[in-house]
Amino acid sequence: MKDTTKKPTRAASRLGGRLIGVASMLLFVSLGFVLGVTSSNAMFIRYYLPFMPPSLRSSAAPSSSSPPPLTTPPTPPSQPPQPPPPQNPQLRSAGFLSPSGVMHNMTDEELYWRASMAPMVRRTPVSRVPKVAFLFLVRGELPLRPLWEKFFAGHEGRYSIYVHAHPSYTGSPPPDSAFYGRYIPSQITKWGDASLVEAERRLLANALLDLGNERFALFSEACIPVYDFPTVYAFLTGSDTSFVDCYENGGSRSRYRPFFATRNITLARWRKGAQWFEMDRALALESVADDSCFPAFRDFCVGRRECLIDEHYLPTLVSLLGWGRRNANRTLTYADWKRPVNRHPHTHGADEVTEERIREIRDEGGRRCFYNGARKGICNLFARKFSPDTLQPLLRLAPKVMGFG
Repeated sequence: MKDTTKKPTRAASRLGGRLIGVASMLLFVSLGFVLGVTSSNAMFIRYYLPFMPPSLRSSAAPSSSSPPPLTTPPTPPSQPPQPPPPQNPQLRSAGFLSPSGVMHNMTDEELYWRASMAPMVRRTPVSRVPKVAFLFLVRGELPLRPLWEKFFAGHEGRYSIYVHAHPSYTGSPPPDSAFYGRYIPSQITKWGDASLVEAERRLLANALLDLGNERFALFSEACIPVYDFPTVYAFLTGSDTSFVDCYENGGSRSRYRPFFATRNITLARWRKGAQWFEMDRALALESVADDSCFPAFRDFCVGRRECLIDEHYLPTLVSLLGWGRRNANRTLTYADWKRPVNRHPHTHGADEVTEERIREIRDEGGRRCFYNGARKGICNLFARKFSPDTLQPLLRLAPKVMGFG
């Protein structure tokens, strides 16, 4: 008997193959789109929401392990939802202008990139008070913290604090301290090493994230203020220069090496100065965005003990930038180099904390110091080095001599 069942034709087979191919391609494209949206969302969260709490970051980023369970759509409300009340522009901009905390999930590279951004429109959409960023480069504890707390008391909103400590440090000031929650993500540092300058740049970058910070000053745990906060604030915010110690002499030139000539740093631009700076926002931005001068110093320091980069990098950068009259070429932090010990300035002990000594520090330099083009009696706003046992004598002396506490 002859089989009457129709067999598939060659054309039908080709059509079926094409349909399968098209379906596979559509599936592949859909999968790529989903993965692209997921990765883009994760990148957005990492780059633009670095201060989100971990719980919010994890909930904001979609999970790639399994789709969310199906739920019954909510019943539509009987009344149309009311529009949200108009938000205060100052509150709306607050999160962008001033981060609520200092902890974040950025690498140094991401941090410098974000911190180096500067608005082209100088006028902010909200009124704000310029702040001074106090940057503390410390090992861990701040033995003179109570003195600084007295200094800051009553002046909230006019200052910001950032502390870079050894990453192994787990201590914390009490919740009522001005230093509470102000320790930034840190790395190990070593005296005379490039890591010390990296820590300074890290502090600057974190402070630059707050657009309210206009002045930036670096301190160690052995630094103290020798004037009250209103005097310091008025001096810094009213200055039209930065204060970076920057000079040229035989001692500084003796440390120059031909290596730097290969990185476009000539002997004529080579400078030296104290590590403890005070600068305006423009110079802080230049320091964080620098991708030529610092790499040269960092590469030179590889394999060299005590390359003393902290004494040369920033002064040389200021020289290379041609800052000229925009820098006062001096530091505002006094150090006693008349009695040095092993290449470090003299450390003051408790018995040296007297009214006479504080006044000597304040008057050091006399009328040799200039401020906005004119001679100014104030040469030093701060001083170092003071040992931990000076805390109580300083607290007793501060109300009478420094004007706070």
